[in-house]
Amino acid sequence: MRAIRGATTISTDSPEEVKVAVKDLLEQIALVNRIEQEDIICIMFSSTGDIKSFYPAKAAREAGFSACPLYSSTEPDIQGALKLCIRVMVLAEIERQAHHVYLNGAKVLRKDLTEVVNIAVDGPAGSGKSTVCKLIAEKMGILYLDTGAMYRAIALQCIRQNADYAEKDSVKHVVEKLKIKIEYRDGRQVTLLDGEDVSDQIRTPQVSLIASYVSAYGFVRQKMVALQREIAKKTSCILDGRDIGTNVLPDCRFKFYLTASAEIRAKRRYDDEKYKGSEQSYESVLSEINERDFQDKNRAIAPLKQADDAIVIDTSDMNIDEVVAEIIKSIQEKV
Repeated sequence: MRAIRGATTISTDSPEEVKVAVKDLLEQIALVNRIEQEDIICIMFSSTGDIKSFYPAKAAREAGFSACPLYSSTEPDIQGALKLCIRVMVLAEIERQAHHVYLNGAKVLRKDLTEVVNIAVDGPAGSGKSTVCKLIAEKMGILYLDTGAMYRAIALQCIRQNADYAEKDSVKHVVEKLKIKIEYRDGRQVTLLDGEDVSDQIRTPQVSLIASYVSAYGFVRQKMVALQREIAKKTSCILDGRDIGTNVLPDCRFKFYLTASAEIRAKRRYDDEKYKGSEQSYESVLSEINERDFQDKNRAIAPLKQADDAIVIDTSDMNIDEVVAEIIKSIQEKV
């Protein structure tokens, strides 16, 4: 069971405004938490004393939320309290993390939940960025925008069309007709290439290596960065890559740079691939890591670089949970 909190405000005390505000608030809570009527155990409202025209619980019933117990109470008159405010707590039978919803003037009550928060995590291949970002997104209730998946999709399309990824015009021909879309399904990012879900196909070593080449082309990065900025502008999210803090979101408030020795990063990737059944040798993986590092650091456009205001975290002697805790602690200290 989870307790989901929320609040909203109305401009004037009238039955119509109370009904609309309660309906919008409950529908948003249900939407972002992906809950159905049968998941809800009960809904409890409290409203400030200046709301006298209509019970929020009755408004909830009229809005269709009538399959569970409903309760309304009036808050004591506290000096300096937010006026014309309706608060709610929804108890629901869900296991996933609760996402709280604050609308209209009530957004000031929880700026940490209502302001758009962007987190940039940069670092070399194999430093654990994607795993860390996914866990942070889950714990903070924000989206994980896997920027590397976008470049991998282009690399996959080059392979499928037998395009020479080392030839600019050949890649440009692929990109001009390319249709990439990012969707979120059941809490995870799905990468669509010309309408096809290629989330699994883009995770091969071959695609990873080619993605490093194609991402160095200016026209490729321009198209992908525009898409990434558009998403980050509207949505709280965490992004990982090589140049998020230096190029994609240079004004981002929270920046981190994860690193580790090439040998440790190669060992991590080797263990992952071995677990998946790969017979690739450690020496081969280390060679790929070193090649990828050289490419990323020396490409002419947006090379791998630590942002001057980024917090550096060496993950060599840290496990994933320790890295996640360190980043979340740093963010909370600034909020």
